[in-house]
This record gives sequence, structure tokens and C-alpha cells, in this order.
Amino acid sequence: MHVLMLPWLAFGHILPFTELAKRIARQGHRVTLLSTPRNTQGAEASIDLPSDDLRPYLRWAYDAAFFPALSDILQAPKTSRPDWVLTDYAAYWAPQAAARHGVPCAYLSLYAAAVLSFFGPPEALMGRGRYAKTAPEHLTEVPDFVPFPTTIAYRGYEARQMFKPAVAPDVSGVAELYRSGMSIDGGQVVGIRSSREFEPEWLQLLGELYQKPVIPVGLLPPPPTQDVAGHEATLRWLEEQAAGSVVYAAFGSEAKLTSAQLETIALGLESSALPFLWAFRAPGDANNSREEGTGDLLTGFEERVDGRGVVCRGWVPQVSFLAHGSVGAFLTHAGWNSIIEGLTHGVKLVLLPLMFDQGLNARHLVEKKIGVEVPRDEEDGSFAPQDIAAALRKVMAERDGEELGVKAKDLARVFGNDEANDQCLRDFLRYLSHHSIR
Repeated sequence: MHVLMLPWLAFGHILPFTELAKRIARQGHRVTLLSTPRNTQGAEASIDLPSDDLRPYLRWAYDAAFFPALSDILQAPKTSRPDWVLTDYAAYWAPQAAARHGVPCAYLSLYAAAVLSFFGPPEALMGRGRYAKTAPEHLTEVPDFVPFPTTIAYRGYEARQMFKPAVAPDVSGVAELYRSGMSIDGGQVVGIRSSREFEPEWLQLLGELYQKPVIPVGLLPPPPTQDVAGHEATLRWLEEQAAGSVVYAAFGSEAKLTSAQLETIALGLESSALPFLWAFRAPGDANNSREEGTGDLLTGFEERVDGRGVVCRGWVPQVSFLAHGSVGAFLTHAGWNSIIEGLTHGVKLVLLPLMFDQGLNARHLVEKKIGVEVPRDEEDGSFAPQDIAAALRKVMAERDGEELGVKAKDLARVFGNDEANDQCLRDFLRYLSHHSIR
């Protein structure tokens, strides 16, 4: 087959789409991955945006550039036309465009089945019928269509933060959730980055909600990179630490933490008294005011933790760090990419969700007793240094951490099982092959 893939322009989407493209190619199929050239000036990925306020304009540019590009490809002679189009959530116009040219479309979800299930059927995402009056407080309740006990829902501060950008049309003309609903509704099948071993109950519910096949494509764990240029000293430091003793802290490429949040994290890592490796990114948002005299980290912080803690700036080989035997815990924003990377290597998780699906992921992992969430102020979502330190010590130095460690090692045999992941993908590709127009 020839499969065309349309990822959204965020590293958290581009990278797993690329990993999936490589895995599909290894199964003997041709893959076209539609993206942007990095040799032009300007913002081409969400990480390039100096402010989250500009995110809707990136979506507008994505629609304006990718819709005609897809149309051109679909009008090509039949010998080079794709057999399937695999879309991310953002390309809500792709199913209709593909249908006009007789090409079937599949929605490829990079979110866990529990997250997708929480939002309900496609018409709920598009605000139709009884779902048209959704309000922030509704997102703090477990939906009534979930037939089993669960705690998966947003906190009040999370719901208020995400509600308007998720449900209100932006400069692109549509809302974020509407994009997802249209992409799911227009696809003949849903491929999902998950596995039946991890969340069977949610995958079954999702199939019932969508009324179409929902097929896991595997967890797509990326292999450790061979390129660690610039981090040789950090790897030597890791070699000197005891097995499973180090906390690795990183918060993804999307979240733009404020100076105050970064300082709180720094104080939490310091007061935990644990060895740590921090993939540090300076305060990101152009709208964030920086307190005078703070610089990019607390004055004297790196000197005080010298020898016990390492701060890495810029790009880091995250998977290589997580795969290192001295790393025992991962302080993470609970993005699905990072969760997969951590559990693939049997690392215990301390969860500090910041945006999007991360709060739901955190509740999911805590519910399954494979993660500890940092306590937050229920009104504004703020957190304190002692809360971070206590969560880290609970995982690394207390009895609860032993149980978490056993579960993390057990899940490594699920998340990191290449044969099982490849079998999921083969099942998905078999479905595409049997339902291809040609």
C-alpha cells in the first residue's frame, strides 16, 4: 500500500507519526509524510511560537498550506495516488477531501483511549445536540456513559484553563475539539496509540462510542538515540550514580512554564535531597513577566546542588537518559509521549500535568497505581516545593515506591515489547489492506 500521513505541527505529534511511518515502511509499505521544510524562516512547529496566543495562527497557516497540498497529491495519477490517508486531529478537512477522490481516510489518535473516551462520540466534540451546552464544570465530572468506576476527569482549574480554546472557534474558523470531532467522524477507522493489555476497558468503550473499528497501532516507543553529542559529561555523571537512584525531570516541548513555576520545581528538586537530572527550558511565553533578578534559575541553585543535580539546557536525548540504569523516577508533565517513554524503560512516574490531555493521563495512571501526582491548589492549580519533594521521596524512598517500581517493570514488558507492538500494527495494516479501494 501507499499511505499518506498528515501530522499536526508539534514535536509531540511529528515524532510519533515519524516513528509510525518507519514501522509501516519496515512492513513493506510506502509512506508519504506531509510536513513543512525547516529551511524557511518563521514558525513551522508549535515550539517555535513565542506565545501561546499565536497558536491559532499556526492552525490557520496549517489549513491554508496543507489542504491544497493534500488536494494536489490526491489528484495525482492512480499509480502514485495514496491508498489511505492517515490524519492527525488538526486536519479536519482531510476526510472530505480524500472522499472526493475516492481515497479512504483513517483517524490516527496520539492520545490514550481513556482520554478520547472522556470526550465522548464525535458529535460531542463538535458540540452537536445535547452536547451543545457543555460548560467548564462538566469537564470535572465523569461522563455518565462510562459504565465502570473511574476518577478520570479534569480538575476545576484545568477545565477553566482549557475550556475556551477547546470549544470556541479561533482565527482559523473552528475550535480545537471540533477539529478532532470532524477528523474522527469522517474516518472509516480509528487507529490509536495504545494497547489492549494497558487499557482494554477504554478501548472497548471507545469502539462503542464511535460506532466504527478502533484498532491499537501499538505504543510506538522510540529507540534511544545514538546521537548524544554535547551530553557526554552528563552520561558520565549518570554512570557514577547508583542504580535507580536518579530523578529525571522534564516537561515536554509544548508547556511554557513561568519563572515562578520553574523556581518552585527547582526548590522541590533541591529539598528532595535526591540526585536529579533536569532537562531545563527557560521561561517560555513572551507574555510571562520575569521577576527581577531571577534570571533563568534561582540564584545559586546550581552551585548548591553541584554534584547531586545536573541541569541540561537545550535539546536532550531524553530516551537515552530514561533508558539509563541509574534513572529510577521521571518527574513529568504526563504527556502521552513521555509516559510511553518512561514506562517503556520501567521508570516510576511522578506526575505534574500542565495542559491538554495531561490531567486525564495523570488520573488514569494514579487510578492504575502506576504513578503519583503532585498535589495542587484546587482553585488555581499552583504547587509548592514541599509538594514536589514529598511526591519524589514517596516514589524513591518510601514503601509505596517499591510497589510502583514493580508495576513499572511489569509495564515495561508491555510498552517495550517490540513484537507485541508490531503485531498491533500488522493488525491495523491488515484492516487497511482489506478495505482499500484499489
